[in-house]
Amino acid sequence: MNTHTNPCTSAVTRGPMRTMQLVLGLCKLRIGVMIMITALVGLLVTPGPTPAAIQVVVTALSVLLASASAGAFNQYFEHESDRLMARTRTRAFVTGELPHTAVWLLPIGALLLLAVAIAWWLVNGMTALFVFLGAFFYGVVYTVWLKQRSAMNIVIGGLAGSFAVLAGSAAVAPAVDPFPGALPLTLAAVLFLWTPPHFWSLAIANRDEYAAAGVPMLPVVVGDARAAHIVFASTAALVAVSLLPAMLGAGLIYLGGALLGGAYFLYKSWLLARSPDRGTAMGSFFASLVQLSLLLAGASIDSWIS
Repeated sequence: MNTHTNPCTSAVTRGPMRTMQLVLGLCKLRIGVMIMITALVGLLVTPGPTPAAIQVVVTALSVLLASASAGAFNQYFEHESDRLMARTRTRAFVTGELPHTAVWLLPIGALLLLAVAIAWWLVNGMTALFVFLGAFFYGVVYTVWLKQRSAMNIVIGGLAGSFAVLAGSAAVAPAVDPFPGALPLTLAAVLFLWTPPHFWSLAIANRDEYAAAGVPMLPVVVGDARAAHIVFASTAALVAVSLLPAMLGAGLIYLGGALLGGAYFLYKSWLLARSPDRGTAMGSFFASLVQLSLLLAGASIDSWIS
């Protein structure tokens, strides 16, 4: 069945609110907001003088805009493979509600340029660099270079979240000493290790769709059973590293969140390893979100009360 609509007809029949909804849908704002929060946590946990309010706002906004640019480019670049997956076939470039033309590259590029420019102008060059690198690793390294070529695609792509933490940290301590202390770097490592078991759990749940789209996600390449065991091992490594910030000054509230969230994610990934199916895979996927939320909340609260 043809899922395409006539772009000219849809442009006439849909109203401005629907158009705005479609454009915002390109930006993957839910992911962007989570990445923005990680940047703010990186800012909060970095020792040093608190940046001016405008610099905090600009750091958060630049990370959000850069993430939106990368998310929109991801949908633009993957519109052909997106039509092969039930999870993505209703995206605007697939249905034709937004015409897939090269014109879109202009606002997508301008959005990234704006994000980097305001970070450079109102915060500092190091923050701007990390803002750019986060978008570059997701939009180019992961989406263009690795996703269709390597089962390790999401491992390298996971650096996008790590760069957000470093962007926030650099807003406090730029250029000369961008990483005062080990805490921001350790949190960046936690984000790096969190991404693979998070996305591999989702990939196990949607393995058939990735296979149909020709995307070599880990379970497509090695099978669900082996992938599930790798998820469990990756989760164990993540949980171990996630406890390190508590030894570097993150505080007891962070430690409590790390223990609680880590135990929950580890349990759910263990269930996945025992019985790899869609139900246990989605359970592991949602547990990863719970763990990350507890980690970020704990680090933030500890910073506010210290």
